[in-house]
Amino acid sequence: MKDFIIPQFAPGDDRDMGTPARLGAPVSLLVDGIAVTVPEGTSVMRAAAEAGIDIPKLCASDNMEAFGSCRLCVVEIEGRRGTPASCTTPVAEGMVVSTQTARIQRLRKGVMELYISDHPLDCLTCAANGDCELQDAAGQVGLRDVRYLPGDNHFDPSGTGARSQAEARLRMPDGVANPRWTPKDDSNPYFSFDPSKCIVCSRCVRACEEVQGTFALTIEGRGFGSKVSAGMAGDDFLSSDCVSCGACVQACPTATLQEKSVIELGQPKRSVVTTCAYCGVGCSFKAELNGDQLVRMVPYKQGKANHGHSCVKGRFAYGYAEHRDRILKPMIRDRIDEPWREVEWDEALAFAANRLKGLQEKFGRQSIGVITSSRCTNEESYLVQKLARAVFLNNNTDTCARVCHSPTGYGLGKTYGTSAGTQDFDSVDHCDVMMIIGANPTDAHPVFASRMKKRVREGAKVIVVDPRRIDMVRSTHIEAAHHLPLRPGTNVAVVTAMAHVIVTEGLYDEAFIRARCDWGEFQHYVDFVRDPRHSPEAIEALTRVPAADLRAAARLYATGGNAAIYYGLGVTEHSQGSTTVMGIANLAMLTGNIGREGVGVNPLRGQNNVQGSCDMGSFPHELPGYRHVKLPEVRAIYEKAWGVEIDPEPGLRIPNMLDAAVEGSFKGLYCQGEDILQSDPDTHHVAAGLAAMDCVIVHDLFLNETANYAHVFLPGSTFLEKDGTFTNAERRINRVRKVMAPKNGYEDWEVTQLLANAMGADWHYTHPAQIMDEIAATTPSFAGVSFDLLDEKGSVQWPCNATAPEGTPMMHVDHFVSGKGHFIVTEYLATDERAGPRFPLLLTTGRILSQYNVGAQTRRTENVVWHPEDVLEIHPHDAEVRGVNDGDWVRLASRAGETTLRAKITDRVAPGVVYTTFHHPSTQANVVTTDFSDWATNCPEYKVTAVQVSPSNGPSDWQESYTEQAERSRRILPAAE
Repeated sequence: MKDFIIPQFAPGDDRDMGTPARLGAPVSLLVDGIAVTVPEGTSVMRAAAEAGIDIPKLCASDNMEAFGSCRLCVVEIEGRRGTPASCTTPVAEGMVVSTQTARIQRLRKGVMELYISDHPLDCLTCAANGDCELQDAAGQVGLRDVRYLPGDNHFDPSGTGARSQAEARLRMPDGVANPRWTPKDDSNPYFSFDPSKCIVCSRCVRACEEVQGTFALTIEGRGFGSKVSAGMAGDDFLSSDCVSCGACVQACPTATLQEKSVIELGQPKRSVVTTCAYCGVGCSFKAELNGDQLVRMVPYKQGKANHGHSCVKGRFAYGYAEHRDRILKPMIRDRIDEPWREVEWDEALAFAANRLKGLQEKFGRQSIGVITSSRCTNEESYLVQKLARAVFLNNNTDTCARVCHSPTGYGLGKTYGTSAGTQDFDSVDHCDVMMIIGANPTDAHPVFASRMKKRVREGAKVIVVDPRRIDMVRSTHIEAAHHLPLRPGTNVAVVTAMAHVIVTEGLYDEAFIRARCDWGEFQHYVDFVRDPRHSPEAIEALTRVPAADLRAAARLYATGGNAAIYYGLGVTEHSQGSTTVMGIANLAMLTGNIGREGVGVNPLRGQNNVQGSCDMGSFPHELPGYRHVKLPEVRAIYEKAWGVEIDPEPGLRIPNMLDAAVEGSFKGLYCQGEDILQSDPDTHHVAAGLAAMDCVIVHDLFLNETANYAHVFLPGSTFLEKDGTFTNAERRINRVRKVMAPKNGYEDWEVTQLLANAMGADWHYTHPAQIMDEIAATTPSFAGVSFDLLDEKGSVQWPCNATAPEGTPMMHVDHFVSGKGHFIVTEYLATDERAGPRFPLLLTTGRILSQYNVGAQTRRTENVVWHPEDVLEIHPHDAEVRGVNDGDWVRLASRAGETTLRAKITDRVAPGVVYTTFHHPSTQANVVTTDFSDWATNCPEYKVTAVQVSPSNGPSDWQESYTEQAERSRRILPAAE
């Protein structure tokens, strides 16, 4: 299949070179008379590919180590006996290789005949026709006839020598006679497994091991009886450990493992390279199509964040774009108790604009605001904050990024001078010790987790700091050196205790600190941290982490070589989230683990554009590029560009907007791509604030939970229907390219522009490239960024400017952005949320692999097979005390509210701790979370809620009333004739 990609985008070499690239001294050789020079350790197969010679292969692929089983790739080497496999033979200086001698051709034909003798010849009706490596290899070796008659085989259920399923049914209509034949496994919702077409090349098994790291597949049996097995006897692809990442499907050279979409829709004929709209890894994909019909998403080999790998969400869970729940027509209503009325765009925009302008005239300029989302592109987020500042003339702009990673911005900004991760993802390949704190990469960032697991299998050590036993603590071929199962809310104490060990045992890097950090601040910090009250022994009762384990983990981090810290929402979503981030930054500076490969401080951003929405000035106190709105020289840049006066006073954050709404002073909200009723804490308070507003505009794909309280609904476009950019967790700016026309008629940035113009603005953007040009002209860290550059390079990492015209993969190499690194005292202060007799357990929340955030997208795909509802994980001891059995309904109650859900008894959580996800609105986990938040940024404290768990008979009264209210609010009047 030929790729059709945006013409100016140089896609790079997307060929499968057979074996991985190597680094080493140059070696020169001749392949079929062609001179080629490659690094030492390169295989003969890859060297031939570099010379433009394609050696036939079936078991080889360049994302896995050579295997040497198919024997199609044999070559002759001058001076050597036999015909070695080119995939397992390394090059040597002066080597002379022949790939097409008569002897080689004869051998390859013989090998292919053996494969074909145990393979059905239904190529014309096979789903892989046109994309089958076995078919291609047969043509490549010139096989025109098969001498072997059908005999003992795996493809004929009748055992009569039939070559197709239809013929077999005719010959054996009443049952199966061939014991070697195995029926197709269709258990997985996204792909099928047809053993009759398997050539046992082991590529799927090796991809599961080497690329994904799950080890779900194996080869069962020996010789002619060998076959691929998905786990134990009786397991299928759905019940096994398979995580549906698609690596096996991508690796399969036949139709044995095949996407069901390809079986149904046929082989795609064109493709467009774009970026996944799920997590912060930012995987690149080829969206492959027939016409404008999307057939499949294939991870793009040249994607610098994912290198051709994917997860179940990015690879398969795109069906929400076509879901029947999607709203494609604008809708309005005067009151939220009325049904929706479909209208044309002009009427909806005029209705919204008139209401907003009327509210400002009556209640003042500060009475309305905006919320943007980390699901939106950089260009969309930029326009939404511009709408607030240049059209509403206030700074009432906020984003969901504040409720997850705003402490990252504050903490790293104070210590290092910039609010982003220090490394690129490739840096993990050089890591010797990785400390994972408050993150669950295998579920929340699965593609990067596969990289982490691969590095662990190569010998890197892992320290996990988490209340739960996540997969990085213990899973197949993975065993953490240390697991510190801290009590939720005690992150600061644990991190400071690690620093105490490093300082008191003299394990810090004095030379680095003297050269790179403020020495006076360091001395002050040392005086603080060496105090005995910060010792592991002193905090053991508080944190529940054994002192000996904590000391050993600190020593390993300080002395184990290149050490990197990876953290997530389990760090930031606390009342001391910013303090913990600063404590983590302190650890890296103490040990000199900053500014080179394999080290650093790396926040794992949750959603696809958390980094970008922060970069674009979506916070009420910051303009794009993290520059405070009070600075006149910064405001002057935008006043000149926009032709308006910028308010110097910071605006309202989301909780402030809700408070002001309840009080009666905040009356109108434009909410793009965000569902605050489900995602924000203290659901009762959010609902009260929304209900008190006179104009709530929801701009989204579906009638989400927030839309229950909306007066205007503006239909949104999916990432498949728009152009723009996302910025991932490593600061990588990736292009999002339009795969198909927007089903609602407009891309999201166009809708924002239409609303702005309806309110009196005069915006004239015609393409997101122009918006990025404006961003580059006004934001120093994006000064060199343009769509042309991204199309040329594939992606760049900011800062990208005159100093770094091709971007900055690694930050703080010679100096910190702030000049000197700043050590900051990290005093532990207990959260105001305390467990006690009434609420003795601590609830912490997180995500699961198959679902994404509030589930608006993934719940509308087949991913619900794996996670149809949120459940409450509870330790066996806590369950027994309360008379709770596995699968029982339980009441989960806190000081803020209560809900019910089913219990899952597991020792993954410690006694006294319970855990749930927040993907399903029927549970509304955030009805129990409180309004406590980070002291610096108001990031909600989702990870520490005092709760009680007790048996229940089913949904609570609140859940039932909420469901009824949601159903009433989603009524849509029939379209007028």
